[in-house]
Amino acid sequence: MWDVTVIEDPEAAAVSLDPVRARLLAELAAGPASAAMLAGKVGLPRQKVNYHLKALEQHGLVELAEERRKGNVTERLMRATAASYVISPLALAAVQPDPDRFRDQLSARWLLALGARLVRDVGSLITGATRARQRLATYALDGEVTFASAADRAAFVRELTAGVSALIRKYDAPDAEGGRAHRIIVAVHPTITRPAGTADEGAATVEPGAEATATATAARIAKADRSAEGPARPSAEIPTEPAAHPPTGSPTGSPTGSPTGSLAGSTTELPAGNPAGSTTELPAGNPAPESPSHP
Repeated sequence: MWDVTVIEDPEAAAVSLDPVRARLLAELAAGPASAAMLAGKVGLPRQKVNYHLKALEQHGLVELAEERRKGNVTERLMRATAASYVISPLALAAVQPDPDRFRDQLSARWLLALGARLVRDVGSLITGATRARQRLATYALDGEVTFASAADRAAFVRELTAGVSALIRKYDAPDAEGGRAHRIIVAVHPTITRPAGTADEGAATVEPGAEATATATAARIAKADRSAEGPARPSAEIPTEPAAHPPTGSPTGSPTGSPTGSLAGSTTELPAGNPAGSTTELPAGNPAPESPSHP
C-alpha cells in the first residue's frame, strides 16, 4: 500500500467522492476486510457493500488482499491501494488552473494555481514512474518561521529570492548533454492556526489585504521546456539516473530546526549532480513589499 497516490481519471475521482465509498476507502486503508465485515461498520447490507467495492476495484482504488474459503463460499478480503488519495487537476482538465494565464507573485490565487500544477505534474510523474518501475528524483523542504513584523517578512523574502536566484545561476546548465530540466517552486504563506475542517478555519490568520501582503510567493523560478513537457508527463520523461536517497523518509542530516523556526526536509531520491536545467524568472525588486499589517 502506498502512503499517498494520485487520482487522475475523472470517473475514478467521482467514485472516490461518493460518501459511502469514501467511508469504505477509509476502512480499507486501516486494514483488509470483506464485504460482510464492512457491512456492519457502515450500516449497509452486504450486497450493497459488494456493489460499492466492485466500483472501487474497477477504478484501481481497492485491490484483492486475500481469499478465504468458508464452506462453499469464498470470502474476498479487499484493501485500499493507498492510505490517502489526492485528486489531480487532470480530473477537471477543461477547467484546471493555469498559472501561465496570469502572473502575480503577491496573489494567493496565483500561489494556489502553482500548487495545483505541482499536484498535477508530480502526480503524472509518479504515475509514469510506477508504470515504468523507475525511481523518481524529487526534493521537498517544508518549514515554518514566525516573523516579528511585516518588515522582517519582506526582508526574508528578498533574501530568499536572492539566495535561490544565485543557486540557479550557479547550477543552471541548459546546454549540458543529458541534462534534465527541473521545476522549482518557492512559496511563503501564513500558517493556518485553527484545525482543518472547522467552520472558521484560517479565520485567525486572515487580515485585511492579506492576499496582497501577507501571502507572498518567491515564485516559479524554474521553467521546463514547453516543447518537451506538456500538461501530463508521460513515463518516457521519468529520469533514470541513480537515486541518491531511498524513496521514503528523510536523509541523515536533514535540517530539523533553526533558531527562529523549524524546517522539515523531505528528500526523495534526489540525484547528485543533476543540473537544474531551469531559467530564473525572479524579479529584481522586492516581491513582498512591507505592509503595516501583520498576520
